[in-house]
Amino acid sequence: MALQTQDFVTLVRNQVTAIQGYASVLVDLTIGSILRAIVEANAAVAIWLQSLIVQVLAITRAATSSGADLDSWVADFGVARLPATFATGQVTFSRFTSTQQAVVPVGSTVQTGDGSQQYAVVADATNPAYNGTLGGYVMGVGTASVTVPVVAVVAGAAGNAIAGAVSVIAGAIAGVDTVTNAAGFVNGADAESDAALRTRFIAYVRSLSKATKDAIRYAVTSLKQGVTCSLVENETYGGAIQMGYFYVVVDDGTGAPTGTFLSTVANAVDAVRPFCSSFGVFGPVLVNAAVSMTVTVGAGYDVAATKTLVSDALKTYINSLGRDPTTQVMTLPYSRLAQVAYDASPGVTNVTSVTLNGGTADLTATAKQVIKWSSVTVL
Repeated sequence: MALQTQDFVTLVRNQVTAIQGYASVLVDLTIGSILRAIVEANAAVAIWLQSLIVQVLAITRAATSSGADLDSWVADFGVARLPATFATGQVTFSRFTSTQQAVVPVGSTVQTGDGSQQYAVVADATNPAYNGTLGGYVMGVGTASVTVPVVAVVAGAAGNAIAGAVSVIAGAIAGVDTVTNAAGFVNGADAESDAALRTRFIAYVRSLSKATKDAIRYAVTSLKQGVTCSLVENETYGGAIQMGYFYVVVDDGTGAPTGTFLSTVANAVDAVRPFCSSFGVFGPVLVNAAVSMTVTVGAGYDVAATKTLVSDALKTYINSLGRDPTTQVMTLPYSRLAQVAYDASPGVTNVTSVTLNGGTADLTATAKQVIKWSSVTVL
């Protein structure tokens, strides 16, 4: 039942009416009188008590709780908010003179031109320039540049940077003069929002019966943010009918999940799968989406910056496509591309010559596939 609250004026009016109704003589309730002051004081206390009651009611339900209160509420059921993720990417260190060897140490810090975001160099033993003994990436004599991986110092979507945004070395590195990022960083994400956590909590409740599609899907998508999956039952990955077998095609947002992640998914599925069933976990087959369009930018807007916003919006939209829950099919509608471009900035006044993989047809992906952008050209 909804709580019926009253504002200050209504509380005062009701008290005045009640006092006058029960009094047998004329009562002075004019503004400034002692009794009026008592009535208004009572109304102020009632307003405070009402606010406390409303606050208590809000935090006793997941639907109305927020922030730390929502975290505490779902924690009673063993559910936790998915944490923020760190943006990662590649930066290129360069120098003007390459007559001597230089080393870019692991832990070196770079930042965006405005200094708002910082990134630390991390070790990558597969990089040919990495030297574990020297603890960094070696630029040998005659080598003018080296490309190394970095991770944002602070987790969150703010760590995502457009190409060329990282341009400052925070602290001198001997023999190294400049740094830049040829490609943007797009894999940073803020902590799970309240709305997303509530949606996932509902999925958690539905999964409690276990041995269901909802249970398997919840187990997979709760591993980290950005994970999507499709489930196909009574059929092998090769297409043959096999009762009691199902397979999971999972994407961690990259289109090419690692073997370690697939093993993690398999463990999560095994914990909730039906007894006497068997399953397999596979990465998706990548379906590339190449988008090209011509954008007209209105007067007063920076043309290059506006086109970059359009490009980033298209990449984000394509890489975050969902699946039809019934057919497991993923669709990239051709007609939506122009809308995404218009929504990217109020500076976009016209969008023409839109093509998707060289044509004008929608792009679809089966349960085994996932659509990711391969190139986005905004002219």
